Amino acid sequence: MQNTKTRSEAAVLVIVVFLLGALLGGVATHLWSQRVSGNVSMPGHPTRDQLVSSLTRELQLTAEQQQQLGVIIDETRAQIQVVYAPADAQREELRQKGRSRIRAILTPEQKPKFEAFMHNLDEERKKTELHH
Repeated sequence: MQNTKTRSEAAVLVIVVFLLGALLGGVATHLWSQRVSGNVSMPGHPTRDQLVSSLTRELQLTAEQQQQLGVIIDETRAQIQVVYAPADAQREELRQKGRSRIRAILTPEQKPKFEAFMHNLDEERKKTELHH
């Protein structure tokens, strides 16, 4: 009887330690990512102007360096866009297929609400993409 109680207590202790470790790991990861990115309040990538402004402030860039930095950022982002364009097209195709499958399970009354929901979601996505 005592052996069963001891095993139960040990199991509970192991679970509690595991949960505390997972919680602490999650908090530490969150704090570390904020510190490394230096961007606590804004999710995603900084805009070109934000990046130029931050680097100008941190590095005391000259006007000429700021201009050169802006060109470098623009060119790099354009190159990245070329690399990701095929994946973006593929992602959109998958998104549309998923939506078609969802439409197939909806009632006629649900479909207009779904379309409105998707329209709002697409608008939010466009706004988010414009800021990157």
